[in-house]
Amino acid sequence: MFSQYSKTLLVKSSKLSSPKLFTIARPLSTSQVLRARSKDATIPNTSIKVFREITALRQWRHKQMLDYRSVGLVPTMGALHEGHLSLIRMAAKENSSVVVSIYVNPTQFGVHEDLDSYPKTWEKDAEMLRNLDRELAADGGNLGKIAAIFAPTTNEMYPSGRPSQEINGKGSFITITPVGEVLEGASRPTFFRGVATVCMKLFNIVTPEKVYFGQKDVQQTVVIKRMVKDFCMDTQVVVGETRREPDGLALSSRNVYLGTRRRSVATVLSKVLRTAETAYVRGKRSRDELLGPANELARLLMMEQQQLKPEERVQFEMDYVSLADPETMQEVDEVDDTKGGILSGAVKMLPVESPQSGEDLGLANGPPVRLIDNIILKPVTK
Repeated sequence: MFSQYSKTLLVKSSKLSSPKLFTIARPLSTSQVLRARSKDATIPNTSIKVFREITALRQWRHKQMLDYRSVGLVPTMGALHEGHLSLIRMAAKENSSVVVSIYVNPTQFGVHEDLDSYPKTWEKDAEMLRNLDRELAADGGNLGKIAAIFAPTTNEMYPSGRPSQEINGKGSFITITPVGEVLEGASRPTFFRGVATVCMKLFNIVTPEKVYFGQKDVQQTVVIKRMVKDFCMDTQVVVGETRREPDGLALSSRNVYLGTRRRSVATVLSKVLRTAETAYVRGKRSRDELLGPANELARLLMMEQQQLKPEERVQFEMDYVSLADPETMQEVDEVDDTKGGILSGAVKMLPVESPQSGEDLGLANGPPVRLIDNIILKPVTK
């Protein structure tokens, strides 16, 4: 068993008529163990390869190119849900091979954000991908299948060391401005810098023909499209519609933090945005006509919670409600019918007051949860 990883010595002794080969077993280094594990690793009972190293993935990718097989990439941070699976289904219909990246990227978290507690659910993710792989195989309408998972370490992704999460931190970054400086970028100044940087790395590593993102993170899709355009990258950005719970809550990996009480109120943002959308459908176009009713609803819902007992109510803070240009994310005073617009917002769900014995507080005992959502106001054809 040592033959692959041991050192072979050629020794010649005066008492021996010919040189002898002696194999001396040596302990494996951590990097050797990772290489051994990742070389032929797959999700059990599937053909889905698991790559931990860039070199191995690139070798696989080169073979796909030689075989004229197109590759689609679905970037994720794990904690997969139906929104991710819908993107993978899209990718499988349009590409021969689908790569799903699973990597919790530290550089898109602020210094005091939830990096350490971010859900890491490898076993569950692998099971979901295994089940989806079987579903795709049974569906004759797909061009391809899930071919690989890229799940690197941070040392692999940031070979010179992880860049600082500080606003003025040092490191190798991709910064897309001004679109990355407003809305989410204003509330989380290092977020889009981290997103653009890790996506640039992933695109360079996987070299996909197409990449797939969800509309829920609409500003992220605008940032990535701008990056691909401005850096002349040969990759098409495909955006899939937001997947929602039956009550309208947008699917998000962070929803597991909510717990029962906050989950029942977490639809506040989608309700606020729907109010503005209704005004748009009825012909309203000015900022006041669209956001006025939306902000009033947010105020009423907040007052409604304030009137409840501490052990019953849910406290939340509206970060912003935006009406923006669909290409620049800059705020507009009136929607241009030929372009449409983007309604978006963010709300912070605060920890529950007076938690009751046995109450479901959510993952990590219910820390503050920041939720985002958006609605696309489509252009009006006359």
